[in-house]
Amino acid sequence: MSGNENSTGIVLFAHGSSLEEANRSVEALAGEVRTTGPYSHVSAAFLELARPNLSDALDQALKAGLKHVIIIPYFLTLGVHLQQDLPRLVAEERRRHPNLEITVAKSLQGHPLMASIILERVRTAIP
Repeated sequence: MSGNENSTGIVLFAHGSSLEEANRSVEALAGEVRTTGPYSHVSAAFLELARPNLSDALDQALKAGLKHVIIIPYFLTLGVHLQQDLPRLVAEERRRHPNLEITVAKSLQGHPLMASIILERVRTAIP
């Protein structure tokens, strides 16, 4: 693992649900990314209805000694949460943590594998 993976972490940022099972699935995905990829710090954070929120997740990243956090929006469309809520939250966190580099990656919308994922789900649904 290079120094970049040691100082960079990932936060998988999802909406959050009142159903704990839904939140656990996001946390499980974060665990899969951690296991599969070179980044040892991969966590989940939620906009609402669940913890940790983005602020808590970034606090944990700092405690882990990270210098850079990449936020992956785990949303399928560029709705209000991604166009308004996330930029506002990130701006607040950048003010709170001026020494932490925070990058927001693209959401899942428009990803070139999305059509093939949908078609795979269709194939598995056909009796």
